[in-house]
Amino acid sequence: MLLGAAKMLQHNQNDLQGTVVLIFQPAEEGGGGAKIMLDEGALDNVDAIFALHVTARVPIGMVASRPGPISAAMGFFEAVINGKGGHAAIPQHTVDPILAASNVIVSLQHLVSREADPLDSQVVSIAKFQGGGAFNVIPDSVTIGGTFRAFSKESFLQLRQRIEEVISKQASVQRCNATVIFDERSMYPVNSNNKELHEHFRKVAGEILGFENIVEMQPQMGGEDFAFFSESIPGLFFFLGMKETEGAVHSGHSPYFRVNEDVFPYGAALHASLATTYLLQNPTKHTSPPEVSYRDEL
Repeated sequence: MLLGAAKMLQHNQNDLQGTVVLIFQPAEEGGGGAKIMLDEGALDNVDAIFALHVTARVPIGMVASRPGPISAAMGFFEAVINGKGGHAAIPQHTVDPILAASNVIVSLQHLVSREADPLDSQVVSIAKFQGGGAFNVIPDSVTIGGTFRAFSKESFLQLRQRIEEVISKQASVQRCNATVIFDERSMYPVNSNNKELHEHFRKVAGEILGFENIVEMQPQMGGEDFAFFSESIPGLFFFLGMKETEGAVHSGHSPYFRVNEDVFPYGAALHASLATTYLLQNPTKHTSPPEVSYRDEL
């Protein structure tokens, strides 16, 4: 769709009132590619940025977005809980890391239910539990891992601090010790839509699709790599519907996910129109295009 927009923009380049930069998102799923692109200068001399994400939850010909936070800050963590292994028949001679890890997981759920403001959405999910390889042997260690999410930077940092405290201290209660590791590359900030750009998006999408086909969605707890961009400069992120009238609906993380290629013209047109109309209404602040270096990849 971005390549389609590039073709449209190139065809009408003499009418452009500024420079349009087209970028993709390498390492978007957990690799923090956007952060690296920022560090490399991908958005130098750029005043605003728009992005779309297809969704099978919204019918084709419709779009969904909202002003303000649209997706949560998120991060990954892993903890290794060390005890002392031994035979299951004589647990008194062991320091059971499985019991310690179980208590840790239950206590982590209290961070949201008993420490967070109910109106300040937060999530802690443990999705990894590895330990032991036999039915009758208590292992020396257990590894657990998961994600944490919040809609404000303050809540996110507080949650991170408390996760480390709870894991370390609950392990200690069970006579174990714990090492907690946060994957810094996986730490995504809150993805927040600029209010002025959202209004611009509504006008452009309304003219192309009809205002009745614009949905104001609820914020989502999933993380989004685009957040690095919208944290750096004003940004707008929206979802482009591709749900078909017949057949099962599968999310983008399902092995049965299938792209509805009928959505391509919609995405290309929206990309191109958002850029051209923005430049018309906001004369560029920069007198020359950003310098770009090229290199071949083998």
